Amino acid sequence: MTPLYLFFWALSMAAFVVEAWAFIDAVRRPAGAFPAAGKQTKPLWLIILGVAAVIGLGTAVYGGGMSLVGILPIAAFVAAAIYLTDVRPKVRDFRGGTSSGPYGPW
Repeated sequence: MTPLYLFFWALSMAAFVVEAWAFIDAVRRPAGAFPAAGKQTKPLWLIILGVAAVIGLGTAVYGGGMSLVGILPIAAFVAAAIYLTDVRPKVRDFRGGTSSGPYGPW
């Protein structure tokens, strides 16, 4: 265990935490929020972020970022970062529901 290995392991663990956070957040958001915000559908984001989380977990467990194909962990982190910085702020503000009238909430 060299310091460089530990550094990459910590980096891959941090990336996995970000990817898991993005996936869990996407699960919690209502499905109608995604098209209402002009983004891709919720199932597509769940697939993208689920694959990203699995790649992140595999990278963190098996080699600290060095064992999987070099570009996959980077692409997984980028997908989670795009969700958290672009999609999440827009779907978080979604206020759907049945308590609104034809011209807005009562």
